[in-house]
Amino acid sequence: MSNVRILKQHLLSDNWYVLKKIDFELQRRDGSWQPQTREVYDRGNGATIGLYNRARRTVILTRQFRIPAFVNEHHGYLIEAAAGLLDNASPEERIRAEAEEETGYRVRSVRKIFDAFMSPGSVTERVHFFVGEYQPEDRINDGGGLVEEGEDIEVLELPFAEALEMVDDGRIMDGKTIILLQYLKALMPTAPQMILIAGADDEVNKSAARLLQAGHLPVTATWPTQGDSAVDAERYGQLLLSRCDALLRVAGPSSQADRLVALAQEEGLMVYRELDEIIGKMLS
Repeated sequence: MSNVRILKQHLLSDNWYVLKKIDFELQRRDGSWQPQTREVYDRGNGATIGLYNRARRTVILTRQFRIPAFVNEHHGYLIEAAAGLLDNASPEERIRAEAEEETGYRVRSVRKIFDAFMSPGSVTERVHFFVGEYQPEDRINDGGGLVEEGEDIEVLELPFAEALEMVDDGRIMDGKTIILLQYLKALMPTAPQMILIAGADDEVNKSAARLLQAGHLPVTATWPTQGDSAVDAERYGQLLLSRCDALLRVAGPSSQADRLVALAQEEGLMVYRELDEIIGKMLS
């Protein structure tokens, strides 16, 4: 960059990864150049994944000993999301391997959500964040990590609500794990919702199946066939909506669905137009 001048680099350690002292000049906002010296630790880039199951409302985490935490007034056993350094592999390739190695789960589909520098004041590492939905049958071994690398990893399957409580009370203190759990709130609410679905029949049926898979309770509107005056239909719609947490208006022409939308809006009930607004983007 034009506003940075690297003057000299001093190799301090190349025992495990690379620690350097870097002398440089940084151009300040007022145009002046200020000399600075920083120590920079280069351990490569990494990847981490939030493993979750919508229907069971659970997450897979690990517990292992971390000496840096131990020497900073902690017992050292951190609860974390599966993670690892790339070691010349692609981020997706590495995180699939790490998830299987640490947790025993061979996840069928993963999705990258973002990158983040976790300690940019001193460490070069860029972490690639992923999420992936697991199923019980995806577990192909016990996990636990590699003995030759000093790993002794305990695999934890926790209710999502409990994992969030563990962040609040300090039992989970790992930064990447906290970030992933916060992200998963949008994909996996802590409580299931009862959702009324209205629209074309084929779209209603498809959406109901996906909502049920995601752990919600879908309700479909079957209107009365006897005495179905406008007043009866209105009261029936109001009764349905009073029992539900939200309305999902799926595609397709339907005057009844349009009337339900109007009733829900009059009652101040949440109206969704896309399934992904409720359960997030389904992983293919």
